[in-house]
Amino acid sequence: MTGNPRRCVCPGSYDPITKGHLDVIARASALYDDVVVAVLHNPAKQGTFTPDERIELITASTADLPNVRAAAFGNRLIVDVCRELDAGVIVKGIRGLTDYEYELPMALMNREMTGVETLLLPGNPALSHYSSSLIRLIAGHGADVGEMVPEPVLGPLLDRLSGFDA
Repeated sequence: MTGNPRRCVCPGSYDPITKGHLDVIARASALYDDVVVAVLHNPAKQGTFTPDERIELITASTADLPNVRAAAFGNRLIVDVCRELDAGVIVKGIRGLTDYEYELPMALMNREMTGVETLLLPGNPALSHYSSSLIRLIAGHGADVGEMVPEPVLGPLLDRLSGFDA
């Protein structure tokens, strides 16, 4: 393994952060001394919030986790982010078999390329159906998503989606 084994990176687009994301981040914070929530750009997704807004929402949502910080890294390979941060582990939440099948080849490639390990944390089954895109979609149609996103996210999300198609 390369990098600091007590520092992990939780990568994602976090547009917006959901309670499912927060569950994985909180669990990672119990396992590692330093957790960096890395906001990455996914060119396949159109953003609802800017990277800086996502950082603000993540920071507010993780305020009770003193060993968690958020930073934006643009359109970069996660292993390059790990090198920059001297992180030895990538932590990813998986909701089911589809996520596992998607994440496993990336985890193996990342380890082969750099020695960075990946920890796949099974998501909380009660939250496993939450995804940022689905939450944006239903919130944009007026559905109540208050139980699906952290409290600091709800107001900005509803403000951003009012009058727009998610």
